[in-house]
Amino acid sequence: MFLAFREEVEDALAGALDSLGYPTDDLGIEEPPEGVDAVLASSAAFRLAGVAESPPPAVAADVADAVDVSGYTYLGGVSSQGPYVNFTPTADYYADTIETADEDHGRLPATGEDVVVEHTSANPTGPVHVGRARNPIVGDAVARLLDYAGHDVDRHYYVNDAGRQMAVFTWAYETFDEDDFDEPPARDRVEYDLVRYYRKGNAFLEDADPAKVEEAEDEIQAIMQGLEEGDEETKARVTEVVDQVLGGMRECLARLPAEFDEFVKETRFMPEPTRDLANTLKEMDEAVFEEGAWQLDLGEYGIDKNLVFLRSDDTSLYPTRDLAHHQWKFEHYDRAVTVLGEDHTLQADQIRTTLDLLGEDTSQLEQILFGWVNLPGGESMSTRAGTGIDLDDLLDEAISRARAEVEDRLEDRIRDDDLDADDVDRIAHQVGIGAVRYDIVSKQPSKAITFEWDDALDFEGQSAPYVQYAHARACGILDAADGASDTVDASLLDADEERHLVREVARFPGVIEGAAEDLRPHQVATFTREFADAFNQFYRACPVLADDVDPATRDARLALVAAARDTLANALDVLGVEAPESM
Repeated sequence: MFLAFREEVEDALAGALDSLGYPTDDLGIEEPPEGVDAVLASSAAFRLAGVAESPPPAVAADVADAVDVSGYTYLGGVSSQGPYVNFTPTADYYADTIETADEDHGRLPATGEDVVVEHTSANPTGPVHVGRARNPIVGDAVARLLDYAGHDVDRHYYVNDAGRQMAVFTWAYETFDEDDFDEPPARDRVEYDLVRYYRKGNAFLEDADPAKVEEAEDEIQAIMQGLEEGDEETKARVTEVVDQVLGGMRECLARLPAEFDEFVKETRFMPEPTRDLANTLKEMDEAVFEEGAWQLDLGEYGIDKNLVFLRSDDTSLYPTRDLAHHQWKFEHYDRAVTVLGEDHTLQADQIRTTLDLLGEDTSQLEQILFGWVNLPGGESMSTRAGTGIDLDDLLDEAISRARAEVEDRLEDRIRDDDLDADDVDRIAHQVGIGAVRYDIVSKQPSKAITFEWDDALDFEGQSAPYVQYAHARACGILDAADGASDTVDASLLDADEERHLVREVARFPGVIEGAAEDLRPHQVATFTREFADAFNQFYRACPVLADDVDPATRDARLALVAAARDTLANALDVLGVEAPESM
């Protein structure tokens, strides 16, 4: 209803401004200031004060008087308050919101637009580390958000199965065996086993006898050259390593969960697409041959570091293959969204600028850059050195801490559904994983964050458990009800807390639309906290199942609780957070 209401406000306001001779290019429609009893407001009076040669409050009053609300379904009233023009809804707005807010609430109509969201894409050299956890969490939430917004979304993981790292890994895997290791794998999963080979290989190349290192480097170079030439035997050797490590990483990511429609490998664009692209880049005005490599001088475009795209031995680099990858995405999708760590800022600028120079329509490309996730005290996150904290460890700790919180609250539960050990395990998993995801996705991506356990698992604060508990409370009310009427009189929901909650239910699709336009899932997280606040205020002020509640009022409130449950469930689903029915 919110989107329909906004359309009516836009139409009525544009008509009023036009009748007064004011421009209608910027209506200034926004959420009203706190404490204003309206669904939408317009700040256009600020902009029009100069044109009208009157103070904003006077302009707002004139505009409000000129707005005609007759003939609209949901726009019921207009008034001015200071410099703002405020818009209030009709009774139909409340009734239709309650009637239509179901399990699909928040899903927007199909746009017909194909979108690829590439995220995570961590090199398959070992376990996923905490420092990189923001990528799959933010990336998965962005993909979910775009899906809710009506787009046809594919989730891609771009696999680095070429280049020196994978050549070193392949050589090490074929060179060393179990007898060469002093310690067993940290976990009984394949990437924890094989990462030992990668670390052993790097240590060997740094510390071994120079003659042996030179021999190893020759083999590593041969692997790289074989990949460059498309040699199938070399590709099979590398694939044996890559696919095993990637399989283990996928198990870890599935715990979040972060799942993918396709794993697109770099070698897919080798040799021909990358070779053809390198030849094209050589012919560009910006191409230079410096320090034994072909490069693009992008200084004219504000980028002070050259993009190196071809070594002196004619082997390509990651940026060259990534350019070919992007051209492929542009060919198959209407939009290409890429989630990257802040350490890729330069690379992102280089890629976009080069694609522009190649004549590609880079309006299709949207890049989300995020800051790192730190833990209190800070730890190094180097896979190569073998330090840092794995994402699996963080998730295990989250579940363990959540179980302790759930068990502490068992005796204080109001709901009489007895929870057994399996129930506690289920809730601990839902709350623990949800706490990690929610705490990370709720922050603006550009800001580095420090993960704090007490904040993430605070059942009374701005956290996943707080929102999840509101959903469980709604489920408890509905479970305890002995049925409700199919016909609901929404006009009975006239308390301030009831009307506020209905308005929050109504605006959820608008939140989805706005967050999807901005690629900002943290806006949905903010909405869930505000919604949980509104639901809790309603719960405290408006009894639903008490004996002295009128049956018709009871039915109306039950319908509102059901709408709130579905809204919360779907909002959490956008964030990839489970919505427990009992806690």
